[in-house]
Amino acid sequence: MDQKRGIDGFGAAALIGCASILAFNQIVIKVTGDGFAPLFQAGLRSVGATVFLLIWMRARGLNITPPPGTLYWGILSGVFFSLEFIGIYIALDLTTVSRASILLYSMPVWVALGGHFLLPGERLTPMRMAGLALALGGVALAVADRSSGKPSVAGDLLALGAAQAWAAIALMVRVTPMRRMRPESQLLCQVVVSALALLALAPLFGPLLRDPQPVHYAGLAFQAIVVVGLAYLIWFWLMTIYQANSVASFSFLSPVLAVLFGWLILGETIGPPIWGALALVAVGITLINRR
Repeated sequence: MDQKRGIDGFGAAALIGCASILAFNQIVIKVTGDGFAPLFQAGLRSVGATVFLLIWMRARGLNITPPPGTLYWGILSGVFFSLEFIGIYIALDLTTVSRASILLYSMPVWVALGGHFLLPGERLTPMRMAGLALALGGVALAVADRSSGKPSVAGDLLALGAAQAWAAIALMVRVTPMRRMRPESQLLCQVVVSALALLALAPLFGPLLRDPQPVHYAGLAFQAIVVVGLAYLIWFWLMTIYQANSVASFSFLSPVLAVLFGWLILGETIGPPIWGALALVAVGITLINRR
């Protein structure tokens, strides 16, 4: 097996670019929510991502059929993918980008907790437990803060639920036959299932359209093509070249950048507790991933 290399200049630039796109995506979701209801927006995004992925895989000559014995797990991951985006899209409709992003990017905390029980090589050491405590303290501080932006208990809980659904997908890839699927196939299963589930559920949450304008359609295109088609696939590709822990460390930039974008672009009020929560989560996740 080829030894994966550490991050070089190209890798760092590509990962910073991906983290920036993923952070900016939180802004795009919130702005696009002025034109489309949250679940309808998420469902349309998954439809667009499905079309893009099918074209991408056909152009590269990749088989769109999952390996034998993996389809069930691919569908189940699509269910969790749907739950993740139900949580984050409604959360961003209810609360600020800064609050939702900090809670969403607590995902590695829940992966560490699950990995302690499911992955023999991922037991919680004293250092990782200290990181877990710091990160959970940051989550608690963000939830408790009522001074920044427009706090929403429902939004906070939904963002936390989205992080836990995201963590469930990450663990499934490690402990189920999904690990035999190509990243493109994993993502295809998730966007297909979520497109069907989200569009079916969307009418239950009120009117599908709010006041769609060209900027909102552009937001949908950005989510489907740039986020899924560019950032996700490039991230997966970088994972095949560089060491996994080194790649994962750059994901810590996303919540930091999302908070900054929320402040700069949307003019969100960010009090000291949110900055403190962000710092605690970032340090905690760093300790959790340290080897």
